[in-house]
Amino acid sequence: MTRLLPMAGTALALLLTASQVQASGCIAATPGTNLSAEEAAAVYDCLKDILLDGYRQGDKRWIPADYVEDYRSWSPASRHPAFSEAHGGRHLVTYVNEIGAADYLRFDESETEMPVGALLAAESFSVDDRGRAQPGPLFLMEKVERGRSPQTGDWFYMAVAPNGSPMVMDVISSCSACHQSRFGQRGGLGYPPAEARAQPVSASGSQPE
Repeated sequence: MTRLLPMAGTALALLLTASQVQASGCIAATPGTNLSAEEAAAVYDCLKDILLDGYRQGDKRWIPADYVEDYRSWSPASRHPAFSEAHGGRHLVTYVNEIGAADYLRFDESETEMPVGALLAAESFSVDDRGRAQPGPLFLMEKVERGRSPQTGDWFYMAVAPNGSPMVMDVISSCSACHQSRFGQRGGLGYPPAEARAQPVSASGSQPE
């Protein structure tokens, strides 16, 4: 139950220490946050092996290790990295597991009851005002049984630092409060912006013709 307990700490965007972030050597064509889709994709292509290798390092403690090992085999929900002010001004690349894919990839704006066992993973990176790209956390969401965590809308929130360490955070103030206030009408689900979304699936779970 450790994943659910609110813990003292600063906002999620401020939790990374110098020891948790290392220089990547990847340089964006445009400094700061105003990357085009092509520029963001180029940075991600440079960073993707660094991100995965970093997230997989070390003991995951309360976070199931297979979530971190397997998320790249899930369905991509993003066509390219998308900027998210709510995640510390980082660019995100989102994946959804097989259990949740049919529901999530409809990108329904009405309330969506995701099935128990649905998992979302969002890799992240930032770009500073000199164009230097830095790995960010791996953000994870897991849908659990109704009533198991009513204070978070029955979602577990987790995050892995770029060096593979589980991040200690207050999941209510750092994650759930934002998701419920911004996306409460659709069950707390955040989607990539429309221009970055993967091709949606129909209600039957198939790709449109």
